[in-house]
Amino acid sequence: MNNDKQRYNRLIEWREKHISEKQLVLLLSLIVGCLCSVAAFILKTLIEFIQHIIQTHLATEHHIWYFVFPMIGIALAALFVHYVVRDDISHGITKILYAISQRKSIIKLHNTWSSLVSSAITIGFGGSVGAEAPIVLTGAAIGSNLAKVLRLDQKTMMLMIGCGAAGAVAGIFKAPIAGLVFTLEVLLMDLTMTSLAPLLISSVSATALSYILTGSDPMFVLENTEPFALHRIPWYLVLGVVCGLTSLYFIRANNWLERWFKHHIQSPWKKTLTGGGLLGLLILIFPPLYGEGYSTIMDIINGHYDLISTSPFALLGNSVWVLLIYILLIILTKVVACVATNGGGGVGGIFAPSLFTGALVGLLTARLLQIMGIHVPEANFALVGMSGLMSGVMFAPLTGIFLIAELTGGYHLFMPLMIVSTTSYITIRVFESHSLYAMRLAQKGELLTHNKDRNVLRLMHIQSVLETDIVTVEPQMCLGELVKVIATSHRNIFPVVDAKGRLRGMLLLDEVRNIMFQPRLYKRFTVEELMTSPAAILQEDMPMEKVMELFEDTGAWNLPVVDVHKKYMGIVSKSQIFSCYRELLVEFSEE
Repeated sequence: MNNDKQRYNRLIEWREKHISEKQLVLLLSLIVGCLCSVAAFILKTLIEFIQHIIQTHLATEHHIWYFVFPMIGIALAALFVHYVVRDDISHGITKILYAISQRKSIIKLHNTWSSLVSSAITIGFGGSVGAEAPIVLTGAAIGSNLAKVLRLDQKTMMLMIGCGAAGAVAGIFKAPIAGLVFTLEVLLMDLTMTSLAPLLISSVSATALSYILTGSDPMFVLENTEPFALHRIPWYLVLGVVCGLTSLYFIRANNWLERWFKHHIQSPWKKTLTGGGLLGLLILIFPPLYGEGYSTIMDIINGHYDLISTSPFALLGNSVWVLLIYILLIILTKVVACVATNGGGGVGGIFAPSLFTGALVGLLTARLLQIMGIHVPEANFALVGMSGLMSGVMFAPLTGIFLIAELTGGYHLFMPLMIVSTTSYITIRVFESHSLYAMRLAQKGELLTHNKDRNVLRLMHIQSVLETDIVTVEPQMCLGELVKVIATSHRNIFPVVDAKGRLRGMLLLDEVRNIMFQPRLYKRFTVEELMTSPAAILQEDMPMEKVMELFEDTGAWNLPVVDVHKKYMGIVSKSQIFSCYRELLVEFSEE
């Protein structure tokens, strides 16, 4: 063991001596990109293998099995997570955002494989979620742990997390630009010249290896899209608004249902039965909800769809209104199926559900316009609807634009993609401030954004600027005793603390300066009579943004800090905050 450690230390020393930091980062970004591509290939292969076994050998003619299998998949995934992983691996992209926001840059080693296995089981058995969030967490974990093994600093580890995420998206979708843009838009990483090259290398290497492993064809092959026409711009704007409003429904319904599962069902087994049963029932009524839904998307954008024939709705006939109502119900229930899968114990993301829902929103809007006598191409609307819903749900219009263009090879539709994505994003921003991924962290004040001033404040904590060497005084102390304390102190502020350690008030030197040189008053006044109430009192767990708001609102230069029991802890001064802020800002801004 000692010999292994010595060899490892010698290897690190050799690397530090012969390979510069910049060279190592570029090499690692290449390795991370390739590993992410392999991980994406393994995940897709596992999903396809499980689906092949189920659909060809176990459920060929009996559709009732599609009620059972999703529950089995959720149960197996829940057992795997509970007994093998023994850690929460849900909300993968939110976990990456948290790691970046806290500048810890450490993602657990088991995330390099645990999300991959659990999501393959979940989706392979019919879970109505996507594999993209798990593979992004896998890629980020690969980057983080490689950097950790090589003892790289925190900032480089953060960059490797970004490379892992970019490589994962590029690898699973064969979309290098989308991988880069996703990292910048969704993970909120700043683009600098230092970070651009590694992110590009990771994205391109992941895509190149995916071409080798799975071929160079785009994920969705287009057959019958029409060229962009200027006179259809108003209808693309309408679609953008519809996508934005649907995104609002998707986000709020998702959050409400997640809270319901969390607070109303405590037993893991009840969650599995409830989630699996609900998902199975929805799939029986709406078969397109089975699995990721990519086959349905392919059929829709190429005009080969037959959504209703295997559903009980087929009994109502082939009326166009029956089809439209059926599509609308699928749009409304997709988020329910998604949360039922994850809430029941399955593992998956909202990437694929947002694309699936967007394609149906585009199809429904096109059909309604056609009924009104307005000719619009269904394939085009379905395709750009995918971009619009992704832009709204993830607050990532550029990711939506480039991903759909690269997924389909539909570069001739850049104009409608930009119109719909931008309109959807503007619409959702009227109602929500954060994406579905970032919302959980934003509510806790833990979200890092592109605003560097705000980022620096969020990286600061009260404990890092707390001054505990301030001399305190007791309420019953007389003026004469106070003068002796003032003579030995180097500050002009004195917290008044009682025998139980609780803050009673503040005493400022300026308040007693006019009487402190009058010995005849030394016995007459006590500290309790001379003290004043502080302009504000800070809590030890208060976010630094709130602290600065209180400083600005009160105009104070020093404020006391107490714990949850109201006991005095120390003083925070504005000058100390500014000093710490400058140090962090320099570090944060370095390339």
